[in-house]
Amino acid sequence: MNKLATCLLATTLMTGPAMAEMLELEKDELTFGFIKLTDMAPLAVAYENGYFLDEGLFVTLEAQANWKVLLDGVIGGQLDGAHMLAGQPLAATIGYGTQAHIITPFSMDLNGNGITVSNAVWEEMKPNIPTNADGLPQHPISAQALAPVVESYKAKGKPFNMGMVFPVSTHNYELRYWLAAGGLNPGLYSPDDTSGQIGADVFLSVTPPPQMPATLEAGTIDGYCVGEPWNQQAVVKGIGVPVITDYELWKNNPEKVFGITAEFAEQNPNTTLALTKALIRAAIWLDENENANREEAVEILSRPEYVGADAEVIAASMTGTFEYEPGDVRDVPDFNVFFRYNATYPFYSDAVWYLTQMRRWGQIAETKDDAWFDETARSVYRPDIYLDAARLLVDEGNAAEADFPWDSDGYKAPTPAADIIDGIPFDGKAPNAYIDSLPIGLKSGEVAGG
Repeated sequence: MNKLATCLLATTLMTGPAMAEMLELEKDELTFGFIKLTDMAPLAVAYENGYFLDEGLFVTLEAQANWKVLLDGVIGGQLDGAHMLAGQPLAATIGYGTQAHIITPFSMDLNGNGITVSNAVWEEMKPNIPTNADGLPQHPISAQALAPVVESYKAKGKPFNMGMVFPVSTHNYELRYWLAAGGLNPGLYSPDDTSGQIGADVFLSVTPPPQMPATLEAGTIDGYCVGEPWNQQAVVKGIGVPVITDYELWKNNPEKVFGITAEFAEQNPNTTLALTKALIRAAIWLDENENANREEAVEILSRPEYVGADAEVIAASMTGTFEYEPGDVRDVPDFNVFFRYNATYPFYSDAVWYLTQMRRWGQIAETKDDAWFDETARSVYRPDIYLDAARLLVDEGNAAEADFPWDSDGYKAPTPAADIIDGIPFDGKAPNAYIDSLPIGLKSGEVAGG
């Protein structure tokens, strides 16, 4: 594993725009894990810009082989915290896969993912996609354009395979959402069959993010959903075409979180506040002055100890554009959001959406009442810690009062139909009504395989 050991002198703590209020830390030497993806950026920036040091934290960042290894490291204590899939703390806390109480005081970003298909699949899809006046495909592209391709595979007796990064990943749920919105069944989970392929039209399986392009090129999968830079890498390598970003799928959807064990937070409350402060500062830096710092962020992320992809590939999405077919570059200024739109606030409603998808596809086997969704969200997402950290930053002059939702009840306003590809609005306070409104997937009272 790559290690970035902090070895600067204590006097370096005096650097930065304003002196941080030094908390009495219970633990000042910390190891955080991450996966080589663009959205680990707040960790890299907090390290490189000295925000961890400003808080008296001596941090080591370690790249992890995959999401399971990363989660196990946090649970086992080898890692003090990590860049996590938003579904991981929720799944662990409810005992899906692994049982452990994980919390998040900080949401790392919005958007940042895409769905890519092989060149061969793209050529079969194109006749089904309307074009603009310039002859380029109209976006967003519905999975309805993929449905005839999947049918042709079925007629030939071939499975249509797609990759996602982990069973409780945003990517799994986004890919399933897109397929289902286009009339394709991505399959169900049950307690006896955790493949997620019960009744599937499209067969989804796990592939680690950096391996997605090579797996697509080998023909093992026909497409995938992943975070950057691995969609743009497919374009650069000439092996695939991104057909939709998650911004087009669900405008400003929540993505990764920073996860720690509940035990760590309880035993180290000041350390938890300090690390949250550093991460908030990093997020502010990433988005401030209309993304003026993104080129510098790209240079940081391109280093081998972080993402390790070519700077040009990372910049293709990180700097406000996104390339679909080679040469089809479009403005997507909010493809990566790190602080705008209260991106870093851990909203209960974001947690509830993930839980609805777990229930929709059978990872939560039986119906739960609305109160259960709320209680589970509150046990994992911790806006109280976040706002305490934000208050300290404001008092120090390192953040603006107006940039935080002080009076929020933890729930966003319902997401309007116009912001979601299937036109079905989402209200985090009515999870069962939302689940029952979705055309494909389990409904109230239903059990997969039952």
